[in-house]
Amino acid sequence: MRSPLLWTFVTSVLLLVGVGGWLLADPATSRSDALKTGGLAGGAVVALYALWLNDRRRRVEEARQEIERQRHDLEMRRADQDRERVSDERFAKSVELLGHEADQVRVGALHALAGLARSRPEYTQTVLDVLCSYLRRPFDHSRYHGPDRAEPEVERELQVRLTAQRLVAELLPWASEVDAPSHDLDLTGAVLEYLDLSRRKVGRLLLRYASLHSSTNLSGCVITGRAYFTAAGTGNGRLIGNFRCRGTKFLDYAWFSGTAFAENADFTETTFAGRTAFKDAVFAKDAVFTDVVFEDSLDLRRASFGGQTDLRFARVPEHLSLYNTKVQAAKDNQLPEGWQLEPLENGTARITVAGN
Repeated sequence: MRSPLLWTFVTSVLLLVGVGGWLLADPATSRSDALKTGGLAGGAVVALYALWLNDRRRRVEEARQEIERQRHDLEMRRADQDRERVSDERFAKSVELLGHEADQVRVGALHALAGLARSRPEYTQTVLDVLCSYLRRPFDHSRYHGPDRAEPEVERELQVRLTAQRLVAELLPWASEVDAPSHDLDLTGAVLEYLDLSRRKVGRLLLRYASLHSSTNLSGCVITGRAYFTAAGTGNGRLIGNFRCRGTKFLDYAWFSGTAFAENADFTETTFAGRTAFKDAVFAKDAVFTDVVFEDSLDLRRASFGGQTDLRFARVPEHLSLYNTKVQAAKDNQLPEGWQLEPLENGTARITVAGN
């Protein structure tokens, strides 16, 4: 007698009989109307039971769906944990293989790390840190000091390093990707050859005391963090060590203090949004600063220019520091309006600006 369906049936019958009998006792009510009203009363109870039963089924279905959703979420979390575990193991194994004696194994490890960064973007900065750490390892080549003596082992290591440099560039977003994250590069003291980060977006860039052999190309870069080239140097490698930085945007500090440019340096149409320093920088060959924009201060104290020099900025910075800034008097020196050359001994000339 505890079944809701049975109780509903009994209640419906009782209402049918009770309401119908009560109405039949009224002479003004016909038999058909009495039965109809009693049927409606009994049917209402059945309808209420149907509504209750439907609501109960709905709640059971919602509970089942919630359990299914929780089970699915649990499986997804387990799958994510498995992927993270596999990724961590893959990362650890690749880092371990970077110390392998065979150069082809080291190249494979570099590609494995880059593949991990592509498949799991949250690893990108970590992988870049590892690649930069590899490039910071001590390295030297005979051609950096004189004629190339073709040392096979050193040449193979150079190929591994060139692969690491290329992968670093490929993992950086394009400069045109405004919403892309900015990744930091720490190449302090690294020995680099053919460094090409052109048209890439970089966060903080550290090249302090780095050796930049052959051509270096930063043209079209957007560097959102601070950039330090302090005491870095460019030099010959396979090719002449030109430094190309055309149309680059430095959105924060740009520090070239003590940087030695052994060959031509081209900064045409580059924008320096933050404080900029070329203090004690040495330009051994041509230096081009045509249409460069300095939005903050510029420090040129004790900078020396040994080749053709073009300092015709887009506009002269409001805060300018000049002290013993020298050029070669015999060279073609293009200066902003109001700047003058004061001849010195040994064929050099000091740049002077009225009121500075």
